[in-house]
Amino acid sequence: MSKGDASSQSIVRAEALTKVYEGGILAVDSIDLTVEAGEIFALLGPNGAGKTTTIKMLVTLAQPTSGRILVDGIDAMVAPDEVRARIGYVGQEVAVDKSLTARENLELQASLYHIPLAAQPPRIQEVLALVELTDRADDRVKTYSGGMKKRLDIASGLVHRPKLLVLDEPTLGLDIQTRTRIWDYIARMRSAGTTVLLTTHYMEEADRLCDRIAIIDRGRIQALGTPAELKSRVGGDVVTLKLSAADAERGRTVVGPRLRGLPFVREVVDGEPLLVYVEPGDRSAPGVFDAVRDAGVHVEAFHYCRPTLDDVFLKFTGRSMRD
Repeated sequence: MSKGDASSQSIVRAEALTKVYEGGILAVDSIDLTVEAGEIFALLGPNGAGKTTTIKMLVTLAQPTSGRILVDGIDAMVAPDEVRARIGYVGQEVAVDKSLTARENLELQASLYHIPLAAQPPRIQEVLALVELTDRADDRVKTYSGGMKKRLDIASGLVHRPKLLVLDEPTLGLDIQTRTRIWDYIARMRSAGTTVLLTTHYMEEADRLCDRIAIIDRGRIQALGTPAELKSRVGGDVVTLKLSAADAERGRTVVGPRLRGLPFVREVVDGEPLLVYVEPGDRSAPGVFDAVRDAGVHVEAFHYCRPTLDDVFLKFTGRSMRD
């Protein structure tokens, strides 16, 4: 299946999903969410946005305060054991036993899922090959690098051939080379027919891997769509202006209105930095700079680019993901 070509059958459906912790802390606020069979779907947001809480409710590790979750058509609150049998879950923390070998870890996982003994060896070889650990299968995990342990953790989530693989921050803390290899494995899983739901705060990860992305912040879904759809909602190319501290107020009262009057400017977002969304084209950025200069405002930094997912996040939440 090519990226963006998902089946119409829903593997996950969450309706008005809400989680309130003790003390009235609202972690997830009435989320509606659908993941189609065969796609890679991401919950993208900063730490504390509600991603992990949402995932834990979906995999039956946390009880919703209200709302409903269906996994492969099964109500997770009515039949949690049936839901768990259909899910492979890999959390943020590596959960393999470091005193065992990779093969022993996978044998243990296979037994927990009641895979018949005769079927275990070929199944284990299959997932070891997928994550490129065949040659280290009989070495103790304590001798593995961090990236190898994460790959084994993913293999553990796949050994029972789940319909849905759920990955919570799968590349958190890994170097870019290892992250890239993990991305390749995730893409292979979808090609093999496994639906993948992941959480991440890495823009590049969501953009590169996912068919659809839900931007989540403060417990709510702020925007949802394909990476291309989300970027198109920004409304054009982005000019970022960092004004001097002395000119910050003048930027809001003088520069903003002047820029809004330009025919190629679609939107101006006041703040630090000042964001100007313009019609795509090489002449737009110089026109913005000329207008600011003519207003007598000093620009300390000037940047022009195509929209990114960080621009999308800023547009729908009012703050940068990096913030």
